[in-house]
Amino acid sequence: MERDAEPGGGTSVRDERWPRWGGRLAYASEAEGIARPRTRRIMRVVGPAMGIVWAVFLLQPWQAAWDATPGVERILSLVAIAGLAVSFGWVVLTQAGPHHGRSPDPRSAFVLLQQVVLVAVACLAADEQGLVGLVFVCVSAVFLLRDPRALLMPVLASVAVLVLPRIVPGWQTIDDLIISIFLASVAVYGFTQLVQRNRQLALAQDEVAVLAVERERERIARDMHDILGHSLTVISVKAELAGKMFDVDADRARAEIAEVQALARAALADVRGMVSATRAVTLAGELAGARQALDSAGVEADVPGTVDQVPDDLRELFAWAVREGTTNVLRHAAASRVRVTMTGDTLIVDDDGSGPANTDLVPGNGLRGLTERARESRARVVVSPSPLGGYRLLVTRDR
Repeated sequence: MERDAEPGGGTSVRDERWPRWGGRLAYASEAEGIARPRTRRIMRVVGPAMGIVWAVFLLQPWQAAWDATPGVERILSLVAIAGLAVSFGWVVLTQAGPHHGRSPDPRSAFVLLQQVVLVAVACLAADEQGLVGLVFVCVSAVFLLRDPRALLMPVLASVAVLVLPRIVPGWQTIDDLIISIFLASVAVYGFTQLVQRNRQLALAQDEVAVLAVERERERIARDMHDILGHSLTVISVKAELAGKMFDVDADRARAEIAEVQALARAALADVRGMVSATRAVTLAGELAGARQALDSAGVEADVPGTVDQVPDDLRELFAWAVREGTTNVLRHAAASRVRVTMTGDTLIVDDDGSGPANTDLVPGNGLRGLTERARESRARVVVSPSPLGGYRLLVTRDR
């Protein structure tokens, strides 16, 4: 029922953050938006730098290879240790930090296999000291795989540290290396999980901020439609009546124009009150305004004279319903009679206007806004053909 759709109705509000609550929402969000990228830039530098510093521990196998007998094996070991340092630095620079995603890198298997080969080559001259490189292989696995599977690598590395020195002639046992392997792997795994959780939290905060802006925009659009739609409709009716009465009854025409001016000032005050979040509608006021607007349009109005039977928590909702029903009658129904019926938990607005052309009643902007308000009050809105021959707008509390 596209009864209250109007050009630009409820859609012309600018998409911007209104400075509500003394500007706290708008300006706090702006400050967070400035601080967050700055923090991310710092972490992109500090985090990888702290990771690369670990490469200094490769000095131990490097020294062992350097002290070995000169020859091809010594050269290959030194090159392998340098290559492992480069590979580890690449992993830290490209895979660590908040800017990297959660999914594993497709090159993970190749990089890890390459590092294992470099560790094996390093052992040609560095002997058991070359196994220190397994610490960097395990840390690289955590950065590359980014899931609990990476913790299998320290287990395999520990087996290698325990077995190889005992079966390779001339090697010394270095069982204490197992502690370094597990400590480094668990620490880096915890670090990556913390980074991922912080990243998820930042994304969630951004999403909440976007949803808050969307809800605020919808609230403003709904209020603009409900407030200005009704006021401008009454102003249009009275201005048209004043034009017709100008040559017949000049005094009546001047009185109608004066009321138009008063309604325009009231509409301006309503808009100002809405922006400052101080405006409130009252059921008694809306009933009186509906009677006056309908009388001015020559529509017979049967409106209750008291609101005592309506509970306090439903009065504002019923006030918006009266406003929406009156606006639709004046704008679309071409009715000669309107009846407003009200009980403790139900409000009905009937008219004898044109009525629905078919049974497919599609709500317009005003009815959608009223439905949202009703949902917040645990009530519902039903639009149907009226016994009077036109439309019926029913608002009732869900039982």
